Amino acid sequence: MGGVNTCAPLDVDLALVGGGGAASLVLAALDRHGVRDLRVAVVDPVHRRGQDRTWAFWDRPGSDLDPLLAASWPQVEVATSAGRRVLDLAPLRYAMLRSGPVYDRAAEAERRLGVQRLVAPVDALHDDGDRVLVRTGGGGPTVRASWVLDSRPRPPRRPGRTNWLQHFRGWWLESDAPVFDPARAVLMDFRTPQPDRGVSFGYVLPVSDRYALVEYTEFGPDLLTDAGYDAALAGYRDLLGLDPAGLTVREVENGVIPMTDGPFEARPSPRVVRLGTAGGATRPSTGFTFSAMHRQAEQVGRALAAGRPPVPGPAYPRRHRWMDAVALRALDAGGVGGPDFFGRLFERNPAERVLRFLDGATSPAEEVALMSSTRLAPMVAATAGDAAARLRDRVDPARRSATWTVPRPVVGGRADADG
Repeated sequence: MGGVNTCAPLDVDLALVGGGGAASLVLAALDRHGVRDLRVAVVDPVHRRGQDRTWAFWDRPGSDLDPLLAASWPQVEVATSAGRRVLDLAPLRYAMLRSGPVYDRAAEAERRLGVQRLVAPVDALHDDGDRVLVRTGGGGPTVRASWVLDSRPRPPRRPGRTNWLQHFRGWWLESDAPVFDPARAVLMDFRTPQPDRGVSFGYVLPVSDRYALVEYTEFGPDLLTDAGYDAALAGYRDLLGLDPAGLTVREVENGVIPMTDGPFEARPSPRVVRLGTAGGATRPSTGFTFSAMHRQAEQVGRALAAGRPPVPGPAYPRRHRWMDAVALRALDAGGVGGPDFFGRLFERNPAERVLRFLDGATSPAEEVALMSSTRLAPMVAATAGDAAARLRDRVDPARRSATWTVPRPVVGGRADADG
């Protein structure tokens, strides 16, 4: 891995602007697909190392991520006030990945690929259709790149019709006695007190019978205070029957992820491509991001290995983005409750179908079955409201040009959207 300490212009074939999860996955994909003839630079004010976030996702065993996983589970639980439901995910699994191994693998890929790393902020990108000038701050050099992959967090091009946030805090808990079930994760536990507007749930990702990530999450328009998150987490810990006297908090994770039907501009100019949340990788109805981010990296690696432009396809089908918009509107309007909405999806469909839908991999026939398991009247009302709002958007240019800023997380979390 080469360092750059000169202000002379640097010419490269590919510049990765932002060096977090999305860029790390791209570097690993380039290395895995044998891309050795490209000049590559990474530009980021921070050189990411260690455990600064945790991702959880579902996939099939046998991927390039297998050696990096902290844990995986063939079964998960979904709990409501009506009871606990155990879901068999076969042929999928639920998996947890911590950032340290991802960054380590990216650093090794940098070394093998001869990547130049610039530890500097990016002030501006100027795309003339042939090359992109990447102007760095702090006296750093200008980079000239044939292509730029930009994974810096960005707001949508305009606000959505519904603008929620997934926000959460998690404690890595170590117990002095066996209290966790390492064979099963808790995906969503809706027995938490529900906010006046929004959805809350807890979840548990056990690494062993004595060590687990226990997290409290809300979907909704407003953030909590630090004291609010800690109180909610303490309440969930008590709900699980965990004795605080036998627990030690080893790490704390926080995050904020956009849940909006506002459009993210995946290709703002001919030779600039956005990845991660800025490139549409975050699923609006759940906040899950990692699987789509991983797919984007794989598509970039395959394209460059074949001599094609590094432009991944849409993260999700257009019809899925529309269904997410309708679901968000129904939740925001209070027509359906979060525990009821998600509970019915998992109760009335095979878990594997629900998870494939959330990954954008279901057929239209499967999607009809999924939607028919929700409550009809509020979803019809939300569909009509969404159609009316889309019509208003077309005749209201001022609204379409407005902006919406997503709060930055201090530290990432299970579905972290920061590339």
